[in-house]
Amino acid sequence: MRHIKEMLTVVGTLGCAIGIGFVMQSSDAAQSRYGNSEKAIEGSSPAVAEADAVDPNDALLDVQEIELTSAEFETNVIVPAADSQVTTGSAPKLAEPNVPEPSVSTACAVTAQARAVAAAMVNLSLNASCLPDERMTVHHNGMIFTETTSDTGTLDITVPALAEEAVFIIAFSNGEGAVAQTKVEELEDFDRVVLQWRGQTGFQIHAREFGADYGSNGHIWADAPGDLADAVTGRSGMIVELGNSDVPDALFAEVYSFPKLAASQGGEIVLSVETEVNAMNCGQEIEAQSLEVSAGGRMKTQNLTLSVPDCDAIGNFLVLNNLLQDLKVARN
Repeated sequence: MRHIKEMLTVVGTLGCAIGIGFVMQSSDAAQSRYGNSEKAIEGSSPAVAEADAVDPNDALLDVQEIELTSAEFETNVIVPAADSQVTTGSAPKLAEPNVPEPSVSTACAVTAQARAVAAAMVNLSLNASCLPDERMTVHHNGMIFTETTSDTGTLDITVPALAEEAVFIIAFSNGEGAVAQTKVEELEDFDRVVLQWRGQTGFQIHAREFGADYGSNGHIWADAPGDLADAVTGRSGMIVELGNSDVPDALFAEVYSFPKLAASQGGEIVLSVETEVNAMNCGQEIEAQSLEVSAGGRMKTQNLTLSVPDCDAIGNFLVLNNLLQDLKVARN
């Protein structure tokens, strides 16, 4: 597989940007928020048409230039579109690039296998004995993340499926690679959303299920990711983190899944995208992309660009409301 740039250009982004509320809160308030669900600081920016009420007792950060854009999400590696449909509003279907057959090393063959497992997940394994401790990029239906092989050239991970006919491409920077696929019949039983980004941006998905407060049971995020058994039985959703943080300039993804057809209760799941201002992102412009699997296997894709406050705001949090669509769950 050759080194080329993937382009995910989405039209109609101005309409998407309108109505994205966001919350900005000081580090002290944030600490209370995640532990005791203290009321957040809420405000607006020039890119936001509507924002929630402001609590005058909390400090407000001035965050500028929060918008959804049509900017490219660069991967530097070819991405298979398979048969997926990537749309935002009336956006056209993403053109399918030509995916050449991976070359085979004279030293060893690179092989991959995919196997459907519980909760519409896929066990993905790779054998590349000639490529130990080697960086790779995993692609699946628009989701992209960075991994590395073990010291023996293997990889064994579990990935949430985003398509019933799930195709995975593993690409190395030297042109080696492998393709694996499997059928995931349980996918229609789950609501699933993805947030992906490059580098140490601090992005997170937060899901508050059925009225849960921050820090309570039902608040699902990276530090409380939920349990696979609960996702299978319908008691709660779960977060899966993908990507290797030990790799410089890596690609990461977080996937939130909820078992809608097995749900033990009905109601609303409030989804937000949050990021902490830290030494790696302060004063920088950062980007992310959301993928939301909808009925019929169609996918809604949105690109996000925002300017993070300067470094004197380290420890504060930025919360984006309405970037991800809240989920409505019927009790079964």
